[in-house]
Order: sequence, then structure tokens, then C-alpha cells
Amino acid sequence: MHAWQVHSLGEPRDVLSWDEVQDPEAHAGTLRLRVDAVALNFPDVLLCRGLYQEKPPLPFTPGLEVCGTVLDGPRSGERVLAAPGLPRGGLAEQVVVAEAAALAVPDAMPAATAASMLITYQTGYVGLHRRAALQPGETLLVHAGAGGVGSAAIQLGKAAGARVIATAGGPEKVEVCRRLGADIAIDYVLEDFVPVVKDVTEGRGADVIYDCVGGDVFDKSRRCIAFEGRIVVVGFTGGRIADAPTNHALVKNYSVVGLHWGLYRTQQPSVVPDTHAALISLWEQGLVAPLVGAELSLSEAPAALARLGDRGTIGKVVLLPGGSPI
Repeated sequence: MHAWQVHSLGEPRDVLSWDEVQDPEAHAGTLRLRVDAVALNFPDVLLCRGLYQEKPPLPFTPGLEVCGTVLDGPRSGERVLAAPGLPRGGLAEQVVVAEAAALAVPDAMPAATAASMLITYQTGYVGLHRRAALQPGETLLVHAGAGGVGSAAIQLGKAAGARVIATAGGPEKVEVCRRLGADIAIDYVLEDFVPVVKDVTEGRGADVIYDCVGGDVFDKSRRCIAFEGRIVVVGFTGGRIADAPTNHALVKNYSVVGLHWGLYRTQQPSVVPDTHAALISLWEQGLVAPLVGAELSLSEAPAALARLGDRGTIGKVVLLPGGSPI
């Protein structure tokens, strides 16, 4: 079989190599999958650059979420959603995953949709409900609303009964936020989101802010968080890790809560299947549907990750089997 491997760290288009490798072998407690779809995430880019918190040994294969078909054993033929463990990620023709963490996929759900329902939607659901305790009628501010993380949060916020304000860069991405259900969409290229949020909330601010950008965006978010509001720290795609002055949190009585969904897989494993069941129910009700901005072939992985790293994507980018790298 073949897999994309990183032999040295750098930009994805420079360091990914399409290598012939041995077929993986399933052992007790694991499943061998044919990869039917792999959804890309910004951490895949960071892994290639050597900037992610997890640093697998070289060579490694990125790809943090896949939909696949079990190839052998008692669950042979079953379609599942899973997060492969590094260093052997999902940018490959086959992958081995932990059986206990393989989540059943409904027959009616396309592979590209299923592959997009793990990291960003689990993160969004856990972040909004478990970490921020979002309530119906509250105001939710979602940053980078047209991306994979933000688009999931918009839909999940609306499904929870919140009023959703979203930020995005450029008219096309702003329109995407509106189509996803955002009540108000702000083009941060043209205007400062802080006065807009204060204006539409009559000075109160947003009850929950979902921030995957960090840096200056986090700094501004502190200026428009409501009394007893919650800022959920999801990531740092802006490149700078912001400081959270405790004196400011004190005078406004707001909370800054961290969200690293991956830790639940080891610290509180039951959270993942419980959240999966809730997400499947929302999907079946038509309340959430992953925004898949591009379906490309596995052969296009380096270029697709480069676009993701340059913020040139909308929604999720999903790679499907097929194609031959040039």
C-alpha cells in the first residue's frame, strides 16, 4: 500500500512523500481499515511543520480523522469513524485504529460527511455544552466561522437555541456564515467586530465566545465578553498565543476555559461515544451538516494542506481514495 509520509519537517508541499509501505496489521483491540475518506485539519499542517504539541517520530503519516471500512475480523465490512494514532495517521490507503474508539457510521451518511464529523464537531459540541454550558437564548460569538472549526460551531450553536454572531474574512466567507445559520456575520477585514457585538447586544457583549484564532482576536474578544461570559480557547490559528490577564477576568467576572478535545479520549473516554450519539441525532434531524468545501483525491494531499495552511479553504477539505501523485 501507499501512504503520505513526512521524513523531515517543513511546509506540507515540500516534505510529504508518497511512499510504498507495508500493509498495517491489526492486533487484539484494533481494527484495520480501508480509508474511504480522510478529513484535513489545521493540526495536520502544524504536524508537518513540527509545531504541533504532539511530535511523532520521523517518518510519520499525518491525518487525524478518517471514515473507513473494516477489512477483517468480526466487524469486517462495517463503516466506522475514527482518529488514527500517530505516527501512522490517515493519509494512507489503509490504517489501523483502536477498536474501542471506532464509532459506527450510519449507512445513509456519505464518507466525506462522516470523516468531517469527528474532530471539529466533537470539539464544538464538547466546547459549547460541556465547557461553556451554552444556554438557549444566549449570544454566541464564533470566530473564523467559515472554516472547519467555526462552521461546526455555528451550526451547533443554532441547534442549541443560541443567537449566533460569526466573524470571517471577506464577503464570500461572510456569506457562507449566513448560509450556515449565523444571525449576524461580520467581515473582520472591513470592520472591527467589537463595537458590532456590543451594539447588537445592547452593550452586554457575547455570553460565549468560541475562539480558534487566538492572538489579537482573543485580545479583542475580552473587550466584548458579557458579565459571567465564557471564552472558549480552541486553538491558535492566528499564530500567536495570547495572554489572559487575570485582573481583567476578575473585574468582568468572565471565565477563560481551555478545550483540548483529544484529552477526553484518555481522561474521560465515555465523553466521545456519548457526544457521537448526540451528533448523529442532530445530523439525522437535519440540524447539523458538515460544510465540505472541497472533495479532492488523496493524491492531492500536499497541495490541499498548503491551501489549508494559507487559510485558502472554506469548511472542511476531505480527501478521497484515488489519483496518482505527479
